[in-house]
Amino acid sequence: MYLAVIVLLMFILPIGSVVVEAGRSAAAPELIFLIGKWFVFWAVGIRLLLAGIRQIAKPAFTAEAIFKITDRKALPLVQEIGFGNLAIATIAIVSIFSHDWIAPAATAGQIFYGLAGLKHAVTPDRGRMQTVAMISDLWIFVVLAVYLTATSV
Repeated sequence: MYLAVIVLLMFILPIGSVVVEAGRSAAAPELIFLIGKWFVFWAVGIRLLLAGIRQIAKPAFTAEAIFKITDRKALPLVQEIGFGNLAIATIAIVSIFSHDWIAPAATAGQIFYGLAGLKHAVTPDRGRMQTVAMISDLWIFVVLAVYLTATSV
């Protein structure tokens, strides 16, 4: 289930949204704008919203499945990570309605995913779930970097 959600939110839904919106009319927005808009919405907004809700409601999943931590004392910390994820997600979701928020949400998402992906990459005993997280985190880091670089020129 985790892998299916990641594939949907990090690849299929944002790419599908870009294709649908680009194909709507001859006056479609620039491709780089659509990439920013839809990857920020799905990969940063919806993914971090779902992660934040899960981390707050069921912190043991993140602690055990992703980080291999079974100590119950870690659960409040995972919940606080969830609060941060909800904060970033809110900015990214609102960006779908206020396009001025896309770049700030992309910047926050890029920092988060880049650092999280690097942390997963240097973990020596990385399991399957952490490998999926690492690949998807670094993928979104690159997509957001391309968007931010192209729009800042």
